[in-house]
Amino acid sequence: MTRALIIIDYTNDFVAMDGALTAGQPAIALEDRIVELADTFNHNGDYVILPTDLHTANDPFHPETKLFPPHNLANTWGREYFGKLQTWVDTHKDEDKTYIFPKNRYSSFANTNLDNYLRERGITEIDLVGVVTDICILHTAVDAYNLDYDVTIHPSGVASFNQAGHEWALDHFKNTLGFKVED
Repeated sequence: MTRALIIIDYTNDFVAMDGALTAGQPAIALEDRIVELADTFNHNGDYVILPTDLHTANDPFHPETKLFPPHNLANTWGREYFGKLQTWVDTHKDEDKTYIFPKNRYSSFANTNLDNYLRERGITEIDLVGVVTDICILHTAVDAYNLDYDVTIHPSGVASFNQAGHEWALDHFKNTLGFKVED
């Protein structure tokens, strides 16, 4: 069965210590695991999907403008993938089973063609990694649940800037959504 690894928002703004909305050291610690999973999925002939936040500074119509500082702005260092993931993307971005697209909401499904993309390829099983556990990972996971995907969350591949929120989300994935929460 074909699977997809979905790497959410693993960018400089969310990960690097000087990123605009960084999860800092907990997010940096994910780097090797995320690249290892991407290599494994790629080697197995599965898909690697990278939905990535894209914003416009001071957009008066976007709700995040009131909640967070400007982040993941188009054509900035902050929107580039963090560390080794950028190298991985540079190597694999033109491959048929690597799919990169912008998103403008917390969920990778909202306002995107992700559901169609997965269904067209017969993918019903997805693995989620990236940041932030209790925001973009959570909202993507809830939408995946509502769309009947079989989901695995890799605890060694997700992080947040809010440890209590991170732990709550991991519990919610397992005990409310019934997802596999394992590495």
